[in-house]
Amino acid sequence: MAYARWKHILIESQRHALKAVDEWNCSSGNYSDFLTHMHKAWHYLLHAEFHKAKIDYHYKDAQTGQYKLIDGEPKAWDLEWCLKQRYTNSADPVRLNAELFVALRNKVEHRYEHNLKIVTGGKAQALVMNYEQEMVDHFGRSFSLADRLRFPIALQTLTAEGREQLQDAAKKLPKKTRDLVARFEASIDSDVLDDLKYDYRVRLVPIVGKKTDADLAVNFVNLNALTDDERAVMTKAGRTGTVITKVKHVETMNPAKLRASVVAERVEANLPFCFSVHGEHTEMWRRLGVRPAKGSADPCITDARYCIYDEPVSTYLYTDAWVAKIVKEIGTVEEYRKFFGKEPRMKKVTTLPKQAEPAHDDRPIGKTA
Repeated sequence: MAYARWKHILIESQRHALKAVDEWNCSSGNYSDFLTHMHKAWHYLLHAEFHKAKIDYHYKDAQTGQYKLIDGEPKAWDLEWCLKQRYTNSADPVRLNAELFVALRNKVEHRYEHNLKIVTGGKAQALVMNYEQEMVDHFGRSFSLADRLRFPIALQTLTAEGREQLQDAAKKLPKKTRDLVARFEASIDSDVLDDLKYDYRVRLVPIVGKKTDADLAVNFVNLNALTDDERAVMTKAGRTGTVITKVKHVETMNPAKLRASVVAERVEANLPFCFSVHGEHTEMWRRLGVRPAKGSADPCITDARYCIYDEPVSTYLYTDAWVAKIVKEIGTVEEYRKFFGKEPRMKKVTTLPKQAEPAHDDRPIGKTA
């Protein structure tokens, strides 16, 4: 049966999407292959949209107006340019999510694939769901892949040990990959970072009570269909993570802990350059996952080795081990440069006034006038 050109492109896009999800869900799957196939799936999907809408998606020479050719064929827009044309708002969470994976695709180191897969799980889920929504919106429900795509289940969502594994995986990522994500997200508004279209994070809640024929293994709750009180509860739950467990809060009353300003002073005393409490210190606890961000639904979830939350005064206190950790991480100019990606602000050297030399006394020791 002869199909329109856009439909052939769309079918190829779906083929890559299915292969990508197979790679993700398979215990022996390859994360690089997931990235490659989802890249192609999105690329072909947008080309299909442009083709159906009769939008020319090929590069032209700015001076001559002629097509740029590759092997005699017009060169089609790459995915990054397609995303810019489809989502003209640079803060669109769908566009930002896809752009992040375009960047990651070129930076994956094979030995760190497993760690990166764990850390980017919510964003990868959003990447696939955004793809499905985009396809259905433009080509109709008959093209949906919902009957063939499965909701992935990972132990990180079910156990406290899984949550610890996720945190450990983030710490083991190579610095250039962590920096790539950190730099990418640094300029993104917090509301966009929390948008499910950018990072799809879920909380699994067991269904209790008598089972009915209408029950599914996984039920999705539409926040817009809830009452204000129900929505507040669900939103708060969604911000605290995906682990269903009773969180044991660390004891907060400990007079030996240090305020952030004291930490900065002690660290700077051990460094040849400046160390700011609102600059370097904030970036370090955020990137090393020592404590949650301000306004977190559960501020007590900290790395107790380095930080605790003092509930009575609503502030975070730090340990001597945290001071030692910082000095170890960025103790030299080279280590600082690698961690922050910039030059440190060296301390000013104060030149003391030259002291007058004392008069020499040529008398033998022990002799007095």
